[in-house]
Parts: sequence; C-alpha cells; structure tokens
Amino acid sequence: MSDYLVRATAAGAQIRAFACTTKGVVEAARQAHDTSPVVTAALGRLLSAGAMMGSMQKGEEDLLTLQIKGDGPMQGLLVTADSKGGVKGYANVPDVILPANALGKLDVAGAVGHGTLSVIRDMGLKEPYVGQTLLQTGEIAEDLTYYFASSEQVPSSVGLGVLMERDNTVRQAGGFIVQLMPFAEDAAIDRLERNLSGITSVTAMLDAGDTPEQMLGRILEGLDCQVTDTCPVAFSCNCSKERIKKVLISLGKKEIQDMIHEGREVEVNCHFCNTHYRFSVEELKGIYRKSRLP
Repeated sequence: MSDYLVRATAAGAQIRAFACTTKGVVEAARQAHDTSPVVTAALGRLLSAGAMMGSMQKGEEDLLTLQIKGDGPMQGLLVTADSKGGVKGYANVPDVILPANALGKLDVAGAVGHGTLSVIRDMGLKEPYVGQTLLQTGEIAEDLTYYFASSEQVPSSVGLGVLMERDNTVRQAGGFIVQLMPFAEDAAIDRLERNLSGITSVTAMLDAGDTPEQMLGRILEGLDCQVTDTCPVAFSCNCSKERIKKVLISLGKKEIQDMIHEGREVEVNCHFCNTHYRFSVEELKGIYRKSRLP
C-alpha cells in the first residue's frame, strides 16, 4: 500500500477527520538518519501528524513546522510539512537506546522526556503563527490532542502509531486526527466518544489490513462518514547543491575566504534528509567570484 492520507467529514460536517498510512515515509526517514527503534517510533509519529496537519493548510505555499524540545536523551524532534503531502524531519539524537516501557512497548515518552511542543504555521504573512504548549505525556498523540484543545480551542482526538519489524525496519505507520466543529451536537459527540473507546490502536488497525478510509469508517461508524479528498504522502526534501551554495554565500566574504585558504573540500549536511554536499576548493573559488561579495 502506497503512503497517502484522506480527509473526511461526518455527521453533516459537525466532524472533520484525517487519516494516513505512512510506512514508506517513516522507513525513508529511518534509513536517512539511521534511527534506533525508539527514535523511529517517535519521529514516525510526528511525521504522520505533520502530514495530516500540513494538509489542513489552505495555501499551496503554506508550511507547517512541528517542534518538540524535551529533556529526554533524544533531546527533540523537528518535522516540516507542506499542504500537498510532502513531509520531512529529524531527531536531534538519532541513536537513543532505551529499555521497553512498563507495557513492553518502545519507550517514546522516556526518549522525549518533559518539554514543549511548538506548532509553527508559515502562511506567507510577515510573521508565522506560533502556538506552544507543555508536553503532557511525551507520547506525541496525547500532546497534540492537548495542543489542539488548549492552543487552537478545537476538541480533537489524535491517534498515531509506528510498528517495527524484528529487523528494526518499519512494519506499519500512520495515524488519525478527528476534530469537532463548534456546532457539533451532543448526539454526534456521544457517538464519536463511544466509537473511540472501542479503538485499540492505530497500528492494530493498520496491521489488520485497514486502509485510512477503513480506519475512519471504524472511528466514525454511524456518523455518515464522507471522504472528501485523498492525497499521496512522501518523505520529501527540497535541498539541493544550489540551495546549499546560497547558504555558503550568506556566510560572508571572510568565511568563504577562510575555507579557500584551508585548501580542502567543504562538506555540508542537510539535517532533514542527511544528504551530504561536497564543495572542492575550485568550486568555493567559483562561488566567491560569482557571489560578488564586497
């Protein structure tokens, strides 16, 4: 199954919902950053959330950033997403190893620790919108549920999951976000709460073969779920050697001269996809000449 997300409404538009399957995205991130299982689970959850929240944006050029800063050994996560299903991200410390938690699961909360969740929406205005809340559990889904309620005043239920194979590749990954509109009636709310109480986990549904549409069918059973859109999801980074050249130019005349005088090639690494870009001394001289730096 290729990675994709669906958008839906239910109960006469009293509820809006999103669901995704992101196995390929999370496996691509695992390979790019050589993440440990617990970091893969944490980053995968945030990548899934980023893909769905990115699709909530209205402008084609809008960008969403999710940042977690924690005092756990992973130190933090950063994910960015566009409105068309492109998502990328990384963990500050990718190789954290922890014992399983009390439930025998990967200890994502232990890797994250206590800290903050920031949601940054860049909609092309002078200043981006920034919302920030304290982490409630470090499990990420619960933290986003709290964020939506406290920072955006939108009652929501967020489910996220990553299931690993024994060889530490990704077996399943995905999630859902279900949100109540301000005019939602008690009957719709009660039915949704009953349905959610019967959901075991995202990974259980995905591993049973459920598609995003079928996940929402379970969550919104009896509420006339209507899928309104589908969108492919991909781990996508827009870095390039030309973009890195612009970064080097922005360092200024002295920095580039120092690199040239050192007489050895320079390597620049993209944090998001871990691609390495190398510049020879001759390339640095060319950048210096073409940049017209004073």
